[in-house]
Amino acid sequence: MKRFYKEVQVIEAQGGWSVALDGKPIRTPAKTPFVAQTAAMAEAAAEEWRAQEAEVKPAEMPVTKAVNSAIDRTAVEYEGVVEMVAGYGGSDLLCYRADGPEGLIARQAEAWDPLLLWAAKAHGARLLTTTGVMHALQPEDGQRALRAAVAAHDPFELTGLYDLVALSGSLVIGLAVSSGRLSPEEGWTISRIDETWQEEFWGVDEEAAKVAARKAGEFAAAARFVELARRK
Repeated sequence: MKRFYKEVQVIEAQGGWSVALDGKPIRTPAKTPFVAQTAAMAEAAAEEWRAQEAEVKPAEMPVTKAVNSAIDRTAVEYEGVVEMVAGYGGSDLLCYRADGPEGLIARQAEAWDPLLLWAAKAHGARLLTTTGVMHALQPEDGQRALRAAVAAHDPFELTGLYDLVALSGSLVIGLAVSSGRLSPEEGWTISRIDETWQEEFWGVDEEAAKVAARKAGEFAAAARFVELARRK
């Protein structure tokens, strides 16, 4: 749509902070009041609205989009989203190892083993590894522990965590980034060990590289959203 407003403000709202365009508070796509839970989050969304020029481009407004999702979807379907995110623990990327070559096996172990140890110590979630594509049935106590770690996120934090996990294919990586155990850059790099290995041997596919770059940006945006949700 065309840009129709001149002034963008952050205003106090019931339950948090909102963004006003020419004095009028915005709403989500579901027509619910747009209320961010921290002032920093509202200000980040406001900066996105200020940055729009002749046209308003939602694809360039990740914070606004995430707030909308947190309000319209995650808060409404909270338990379902928790289950969806926690479900990644049953087939976590870090548990599926290559059976060759030795260089790739070593690279996976070096990057992924410390994170599985961290999950066991930080969350009490012991996960089993396997080689190839055969499914590894994970211990039920570990899955319960991972679900508890997911459920410790409020709807706004969970919205960011969902993207971290879905983009990386790993609940452990998502939780590690959410907790600060990994930086977003580290988390994304660790999630792409297999792809990086293939690129080193076969070269970079330009289209695949574009998709990966877009997803890397989305991963970083999700990590930032979690951080904004916790900033006082």
